[in-house]
Amino acid sequence: MAKRSMSLLGQWSSRVFSIDLDKRGALLNFALTEKPQQAPETFRNIQERCYSVLVCGDDRIQSARFYWGLEDLLRNELPAECELLPVSSYLPHVKDSLIRGYFLKDASECPSLTRRVLGALGLSEQVQVCSYLRGPDGGRWSQQLWSGSENQNMDVSKTCYVVPSEEANYHPSVLNMENSDVFYCRAEACKVLQESCDIIPESRAVLELVGKTDASRHSPDFPVVVIEGLDATGKTTLTESLREALGARLLRSPPQCLSPWRAVFDREPPLIRRAFYALGNYITAEQMGMEASQAPVIVDRYWHSTASYAIATAVSGPVSSLPPEGSPLYRWPPDLLQPSLVVQLTLDPQERKRRLEARGQGQTDEEQELDHNLLFRLRVEEAYRRVRGPACVVVDAGPSADKVLQQVLLLIKEHCRL
Repeated sequence: MAKRSMSLLGQWSSRVFSIDLDKRGALLNFALTEKPQQAPETFRNIQERCYSVLVCGDDRIQSARFYWGLEDLLRNELPAECELLPVSSYLPHVKDSLIRGYFLKDASECPSLTRRVLGALGLSEQVQVCSYLRGPDGGRWSQQLWSGSENQNMDVSKTCYVVPSEEANYHPSVLNMENSDVFYCRAEACKVLQESCDIIPESRAVLELVGKTDASRHSPDFPVVVIEGLDATGKTTLTESLREALGARLLRSPPQCLSPWRAVFDREPPLIRRAFYALGNYITAEQMGMEASQAPVIVDRYWHSTASYAIATAVSGPVSSLPPEGSPLYRWPPDLLQPSLVVQLTLDPQERKRRLEARGQGQTDEEQELDHNLLFRLRVEEAYRRVRGPACVVVDAGPSADKVLQQVLLLIKEHCRL
């Protein structure tokens, strides 16, 4: 068994488990105790055979990729009657203690197949498997932790009882968000791609594009203005108009030099994909520093987008699931060049949808999620609002393009003294 799995065993009874019951953010939280007690009421209502599969290997790149493909693996191998729900396990208030996996409710008529599939998974050093047993009175449930090796069948190494847990005032994903979903320094993002080079050769090409200098230490001679907002809010039209009106240089993030590899990294799990886009911001920052020595610079998206989408994707449910306002997770990376002004364009959702349909263009997975998941869109917009260093100045993009341009020019004059 992997060293990390062995270290987990010593703290297993202290861990809290959180099952995502639906996309609206309903969570079933439970803790463990070594003495028989009543299970949470929601747990007592479960009728199916239950299991959990948690990914907890030492190699974070391999674990991230294994978890990324785990749902498809389980759906392909398990009986169709198995319901899969995302589950996480963590030590309360302990940073980087979160491990993820799936909770299985098996209503099939072939329990031996499910146990055989999970048993094979449990032999991997990256996976921890548990089964759950209902007590004779129906009110008590026990969790049985499986163990085994390549030459040994799976058996029970530890039994605990499922009990209610205290409600956390944060989504469990918050514990692992720093330098995993959101990167706060170039070195941490580079480290992820360096660890990925053997399995993703394109990582080397990306790393070669990232400079070594700290652009944040140089104050640009001319102002840098970032335009943020969801797709179809008018960013392209506005940035082009500002370029002409101010005689400015126009940049886009992620930068064009990363285009050959975006499709590759978009297929990777969040850890790798977010590191790639974080480095895109640092490449853009170097370009901003050089261009701003000669003229004003307008940037189509920057760190606010990267952070807001990452935070809103990492958690589920309502806006209250986000890290609380003022959390360090909304801070600006100290080694990333800060713009002089950030303008966030907002638009009525129905008008934005109409504009997207008029374009007839494809959307990213995250933009598609915005369209059919109201809660996700609300989380993204609120995360935009909470990012600091600098904060976004919100502008309604509903009026005509010329009126929006004039309003933003006034903001630039006010904030940047142009």
